[in-house]
Amino acid sequence: MAPALEPDALMVRARALPKVLLHEHLDGGLRVGTLLELLRQRGITPPAPDEIQLAAWFDANAHAGNLVEYLEGFALTVEAMASPAAMERVAFEAAEDARLDGAVLAEFRIAPLLFADHGVGGEATVEALLAGLARSTLPLGEKSGLIVCAMRHLPPEETERAARLALRYQGRGVVGFDLAGAEHGHPPGEHAGALRLVRDAGLALTLHAGEADGAERVLEAVRLGARRVGHGVRLVDALHDPRRAALFDAVMAQGVHLEVCPTSNVHTGAARSIASHPISALWRAGVSLSYHTDNRLMSCITHSAEAAALLAHTPLTEDDLLAMAGQAAAHSFLPPARRAQAQAEIAAITRTLGRD
Repeated sequence: MAPALEPDALMVRARALPKVLLHEHLDGGLRVGTLLELLRQRGITPPAPDEIQLAAWFDANAHAGNLVEYLEGFALTVEAMASPAAMERVAFEAAEDARLDGAVLAEFRIAPLLFADHGVGGEATVEALLAGLARSTLPLGEKSGLIVCAMRHLPPEETERAARLALRYQGRGVVGFDLAGAEHGHPPGEHAGALRLVRDAGLALTLHAGEADGAERVLEAVRLGARRVGHGVRLVDALHDPRRAALFDAVMAQGVHLEVCPTSNVHTGAARSIASHPISALWRAGVSLSYHTDNRLMSCITHSAEAAALLAHTPLTEDDLLAMAGQAAAHSFLPPARRAQAQAEIAAITRTLGRD
């Protein structure tokens, strides 16, 4: 366990840690004040009248205990964001918040086609989000990038539409493709055609897997070409089950990196608590992984608060979290020179912390 620091002192240490953000949904990470303002601009009655009460509303909603209910809050944020100006603002603020929280590199993701029902096309959505990232202090293509998501519960032809949209902006700020949404009952193999299209074009894949479904889905995602897996925490079941050791070994052999989101996993029921979260066991077993926020608004979390929770409630140390940041940088979808630059920044900050 971490040294017995007071909570305020622990947060100071957590904020000082360099971070690489690989898993953050833009429509799940709005500032509370921004969401309130955007809702009012669109004539939508918010579920609470002010920032304090709206934050409390999300805090209460975060503890749904299952992924499907947890995802319901996105209907509100998507409707609020449904204009190019709002999207650009949200992307810009997300990157600024990540930088202020210690990120030296950040990738953000969203499903652009969700906004079509609100009158904003996929191209307009992607271009607005890229514009927001481009004017941030984590500049697009250098320290930030956009991952286009498809919603796995929709028909495969919709995933192919999202894939073709992502490829249209490949090399222009879009750095990867993802399958998101309710996992159980919607295995990634249902979208093999679209994933093949992306893979053959050389666009990186990260797929949500092993959060609300079993360890087998992690291996399936890897075999479909995923270089990273969102969550992947159910891989721990294979680690603890000798009968599935071959599954665990097969995942390890591919060098896949897990984007783990501990607080979100507790909120969706993928883990019972931070203390019992699989991240520690997987890390000790040699799995390449890092820790992330998933949805700062929905889970009422920051990257620093995530780090502080891990230090306070698990055996993980500052050295572990620094090593995770290095691994996250190495597995970023940004160009090699940018990954190397991020690793150098992490090393420099580490020295200032006296941890080298």
